[in-house]
Amino acid sequence: MRDELFKGLSEEQIKKVKDCKNSEEILNLAKAEGVELSDEQLEAVSGGGCLGTRKCKKCGSKNIHERRQQYPGSSGMPGRVVYFYTCRECDYEWTS
Repeated sequence: MRDELFKGLSEEQIKKVKDCKNSEEILNLAKAEGVELSDEQLEAVSGGGCLGTRKCKKCGSKNIHERRQQYPGSSGMPGRVVYFYTCRECDYEWTS
């Protein structure tokens, strides 16, 4: 994980971040903890800085490519973000 992600966080919060499985969980954790992420931290999350802990569901490799797709909301409703992952070792693909 990128060091930028941990700036200003307590040891307990850092442990919780490391337990997260994806970027969405990190963002939800920050919201639940009342932590406002800096631009640097948001970049680390959205830029794939947390992928060091992600493993391929098929072969277990950590060599993963992450792609994020934003889908707009409708009628004033917020949109949603879907993360697409591809294992660079076995080409397995999945979403979250």
